[in-house]
Amino acid sequence: MDNAISIEAMSERLASGKILAGLDLGEKTIGLAVSDRQLSFAHARPVIGRRKFSQDAEALLAALASDPLAGFVIGLPNNLDGSAGPRVQATRAFVRNMTQFTELPFVFWDERLSTVAVERAMIEADVSRAKRAAKIDSAAAAFILQGALDRIALLRQS
Repeated sequence: MDNAISIEAMSERLASGKILAGLDLGEKTIGLAVSDRQLSFAHARPVIGRRKFSQDAEALLAALASDPLAGFVIGLPNNLDGSAGPRVQATRAFVRNMTQFTELPFVFWDERLSTVAVERAMIEADVSRAKRAAKIDSAAAAFILQGALDRIALLRQS
């Protein structure tokens, strides 16, 4: 069973005081970010080094164990033309496999160009190459999550 839902369904499910986590699934790391309880701002957290899937899942859930988590927003790395490549399939498989570890829902969020945008912002802020490499995945996770938080805010206005 897949635990993926739409952003609209996530917006309706979110209870007061709950937060969302944002994920940027890389080959070597998982970028992680969390929202505040008002669902206004995304905050980057330290990346999780990738190993085997079960270890990745356990590390991810351990990193969020003390948070009142309602669900996840995970970047879906579509190709620039909107087509789905191997990384999209890997991301969907990650979400499917997470059902063994959590019942929390996942929202797929189009992340095209998120890493590029974050890297440009870091360069403009004069962040060194070494520091960018260490923080880029979590900054991208925050960028992805912020997009979803902004969409939820719009949904709740209407």
